[in-house]
Amino acid sequence: MSKEISLAEVKKHNKPNDLWVIIEDKVYDLTKFLKEHPGGEDSLKSVAGRDGTKEFIDVGHSQEARQIMKKFLIGNLAASDIKKKKPVGATPTANADATDNANANASASFETATPKQCCILH
Repeated sequence: MSKEISLAEVKKHNKPNDLWVIIEDKVYDLTKFLKEHPGGEDSLKSVAGRDGTKEFIDVGHSQEARQIMKKFLIGNLAASDIKKKKPVGATPTANADATDNANANASASFETATPKQCCILH
């Protein structure tokens, strides 16, 4: 059975020498992978200690990348925290003000339909 890790615990691991990331509700310790990451260190540092699912999907990682990830898996995000976080691709709620909706629509128009590819995993 896989270890459950809270979002609060993941948030503590947000430094280059202690870097955890959530991808699709699974928690990965990417500290040792930082210097090997084909997309560079900065892309991992930018999601350290938080959910990087959107960024991971946007890059369009291959099946090979998903296989490599398995060796860094340390547990699953706690079920109670899965319910708390916004789902990937969530749209603004009806309670959001007009400014928030306008900003969300503007940023969506800049996204491309074709995901980027990770540099070595084509």
